[in-house]
Amino acid sequence: MNTLPTRRDALRAASALALPASAFAQPKVNAPTEVYCDQLSYAPGDEVKLHVSADGDQAVARVVRRGQRDKPLTTDQLAKAFAVKRHAVPKDASSHGCRWPVAYSFKLPDDTPSGYYEVRVSAPQPANAVPGVAFFVVRPKEPGKNAKALLQLATNTYNAYTNWGGYSLYSYNGRHKVQGRRVSFDRPQSSQFGRWELPFVMWCERNGYALDFCANSDLEFRPELLKHYKLVLSVGHDEYWSAPMRDNLEAHIGNGGNVAFFSGNTCCWQVRSEENGRALACWKQNFGDDPVYKTDDHKLLTSLWSHYLVKRPENALTGVGFLWGGYHRSHGQFMDGSGAYTAHRPDHWLFAGTNLKRGESFGAKLPNYKVVGYECDGCELVWKDGLPFPTHADGTPTNFEVLATAPAKWHPDDCEWYEKWEKGRVGHAVIGTYARGGTVVTVGSTDWSFGLHANDPHVSRVTKNVFDKLGK
Repeated sequence: MNTLPTRRDALRAASALALPASAFAQPKVNAPTEVYCDQLSYAPGDEVKLHVSADGDQAVARVVRRGQRDKPLTTDQLAKAFAVKRHAVPKDASSHGCRWPVAYSFKLPDDTPSGYYEVRVSAPQPANAVPGVAFFVVRPKEPGKNAKALLQLATNTYNAYTNWGGYSLYSYNGRHKVQGRRVSFDRPQSSQFGRWELPFVMWCERNGYALDFCANSDLEFRPELLKHYKLVLSVGHDEYWSAPMRDNLEAHIGNGGNVAFFSGNTCCWQVRSEENGRALACWKQNFGDDPVYKTDDHKLLTSLWSHYLVKRPENALTGVGFLWGGYHRSHGQFMDGSGAYTAHRPDHWLFAGTNLKRGESFGAKLPNYKVVGYECDGCELVWKDGLPFPTHADGTPTNFEVLATAPAKWHPDDCEWYEKWEKGRVGHAVIGTYARGGTVVTVGSTDWSFGLHANDPHVSRVTKNVFDKLGK
């Protein structure tokens, strides 16, 4: 076939060059509407203030409570359009907020149920404008009246991973691959609720387990909430904790309160709350630049909780920690792993009704819903007669009992900055429990709720056992 250009081809090309550029232009994509709330959590009756940046002149807000069935929040105020405009983004927006004025506010009805609420702000013009999405949490009007379990959402982690304005607490999604050291809540947030906590909430609602809700920072600024609950819950990816958060929850456990960590990578990094909880500071592996490092007291150093200068490994709270865990089916580690736990002590009350046998695996029967995955927590183990026991050298409580394990390992890029790291170490995701006043249960994996989403019978029964024994 002749592939040389013909005279006809040349004429067509010349005609195309004569066309205006608009003939080849792609449809204009408008900048999305952007929105954030003035607080992370509110009580019924509180006023919610929305900070909005949008093209056009007007916008409307729609609010729904997320759960097994999304339920719209209806008030006369939310039926009204409000004026909007496009605002500039400050250069330090990621660390110190957008500082946009309040565009609209509305009062929560006095009977607003506790829960996670999604705000969707839409501007009718221009026609193809992208809506903005924000969230807030409603605390219970009467704590403990309608639920004996309190789910504190991992809102600090949402903020840590949000790179809106240029930077997060990670370099991989930061501008010029630069890692931020302070992140503000006063900017549009990238929520992780839908990935981690929502499947858990939906399972609870299907199975008749009532929940009240709060934000991470409520453990710091409203610790009086805790005394009203038999069971406090951490679900999914609950990575960033302040010292007051931890102090208050540990005091609650000491006073007989129960806690279940259906989460992984939990309480890994210490943060310091600033601006009354509207920002988080965390220097992580660059701990030497943290102003606290230059003092004689390193208790509030914003690095790993298990760092040798902080001297407060998360194991003392959760029973497990990330230093002895790592990745499974993520970050190149155990990519061919089963995603299942192996049961070691199936006679424990946590496994009641599961019919599991020693050495049997569970939690990974469906291909896309494996409970061991992404980030996992464990403890230093020794094996005797085929059973794992904690050494307790890493801060794990002396009465912590290991019930199930799965292999996990850090990626070298994540751990070898730490001079105390033992290169090549393989860890475990660990399910276990201990008691100190109250009872603490941990599942040692971010992905536990995936098994609930899939109605895995073993995962569901273990979760049910926790609620039935510790949440009544």
